[in-house]
Amino acid sequence: MTAMHGGFSILPLRAEGMTYNIGGRALVDDVSFQIARGTRTIIMGPNGAGKSLILRLCHGLLEPTFGAVTWNGAVHTEGRKRHAMVFQRPVMLRRSALANLTHALSLTRSSPVDALARANEALARFGLAELSRRPARILSGGEQQRLAMARAWALDPEVLFLDEPTSALDPAATRAVEEMIKAFHADGMTILMTTHDLGQAQRLADEVLFLHRGRILEQTPATEFFKRPRSEAARAFINGELLW
Repeated sequence: MTAMHGGFSILPLRAEGMTYNIGGRALVDDVSFQIARGTRTIIMGPNGAGKSLILRLCHGLLEPTFGAVTWNGAVHTEGRKRHAMVFQRPVMLRRSALANLTHALSLTRSSPVDALARANEALARFGLAELSRRPARILSGGEQQRLAMARAWALDPEVLFLDEPTSALDPAATRAVEEMIKAFHADGMTILMTTHDLGQAQRLADEVLFLHRGRILEQTPATEFFKRPRSEAARAFINGELLW
């Protein structure tokens, strides 16, 4: 199954003057960028820069105070059915691993037969079939994150948002998640992901969107970003210097 339906694409994704205020303070400040089809865009920046907020605003979990998020030129379209998000700490329902997937698929109006087939396909594809009957909430952190990723894949999104998906995982689990991300991209998904891990960004990114104090300082091809960052703040970040 591809990440496209009938040739229709919700991309490009555009943020246009996007601002998000709380208590009169702009946590995301007049942000504009565009995400093209097929890219793996990694959002980087120091803690508190607004990385996770940008994902939530793009995914529609939050509404911008000012500005807009548009999908293929439209603010509100069927696009919301075509993107999914995986959080740093995945939300698992009090049911089996398999039922976590079939429940998510049932919300897309899939028939029970189709939902079961797609859920089993996702578990098998990503090496989770042996966990299908186990309660999802007793799985290890790495298993839960892989299950959340498989659940997102099963929904066949064109765009996948990933918020620090490996920040709490050991190296082996991190590698497994990174391999899933590569597989998603090979399947045609566009990835927008936050990470604080420079090595991970170098392994996965096609481009880097660098954020500091709620503003985008650059959107740069990954190879160029790590060799010749355009902003002083990005250079300091890559060198491990604290940014305030």
